[in-house]
Amino acid sequence: MTTTPLPPQGVAKSEPGEVGGSRSPLVPDEKTLARRARLASTQLTSPWATVAAIVIALLWTTPTVGLLITSFRPEAEIRNNGWWNVFSRPEFTLANYEQAMFGNQTDLAGVFINTIVITLPAVVIPISIALLAAYAFAWIEFKGRNVLFVAVFALQIVPIQITLIPLLQQYVSWDIDGSFWTVWLSHTIFALPLAIFLLHNFMKDIPPSLVEAARVDGAGHVKIFFRVLLPLLVPAIASFAIFQFLWVWNDLLVALTFAGTEERPLTVRIAEMVGSRGSDWFLLSAGAFISMVIPVVVFLGLQRYFVRGLLAGSVKG
Repeated sequence: MTTTPLPPQGVAKSEPGEVGGSRSPLVPDEKTLARRARLASTQLTSPWATVAAIVIALLWTTPTVGLLITSFRPEAEIRNNGWWNVFSRPEFTLANYEQAMFGNQTDLAGVFINTIVITLPAVVIPISIALLAAYAFAWIEFKGRNVLFVAVFALQIVPIQITLIPLLQQYVSWDIDGSFWTVWLSHTIFALPLAIFLLHNFMKDIPPSLVEAARVDGAGHVKIFFRVLLPLLVPAIASFAIFQFLWVWNDLLVALTFAGTEERPLTVRIAEMVGSRGSDWFLLSAGAFISMVIPVVVFLGLQRYFVRGLLAGSVKG
């Protein structure tokens, strides 16, 4: 007959999740789990947070809805009553968009093309240069690297306004004033400090073991940049591309200063409508929505990359 040995007196029997009679610090107890679940539930279902989000959404959305409704209302209705009266007397027309796009004095269709021609190179050029510079600052050792990086970062505090006249004088001496090149170069110059800083920080978050493994396999800087780092930087590139695209597309100061008469973008033409076409101010709502179409499409199309880019580097591991 066999007997089961009893545990020594004074030694507690271990339970799951416990080591040597005491709970393992790696396994939270039931009270801790319940407290975490309660805290998460409180944060996600707070009525005040819901009310605040609804109020903010209404405050941001109401003017946009009013502008959209106004852009489709006839001129007589716009002049005589507010946009909210459309719910009692609904009357819509596309005449405002037709006149704004193809009118002899507005011709937003032509300057719409100019805006695209200005925006795309003004996004691609600074990102291309910033990627190469950020790689050099992050992964190539050279004398004075830290000092030069601090100098590039400090250029962000230089106001754009104080650079306009010197740049314009330089463009005149190069005989390229009043062309697309002046706008492209200006936007590139203004965007590079921030682009280099952001992309450098994203590159530094990449584990050095990946770069070292590529070097052991015989990869040089070009192969490391294109094969190892560039695929991992897609969210960061997309995030900055969205910022730069929206900045260039909505820019008025740089385009008004450097662009020639034939190269004027949407923002300049809409500003001219405000200043010189007071009798046709009802066309401004249609012009505003014409200028908003592409930025909205770009943001919605790249939204997932935008969010990933903002969160990248915020947590380790």
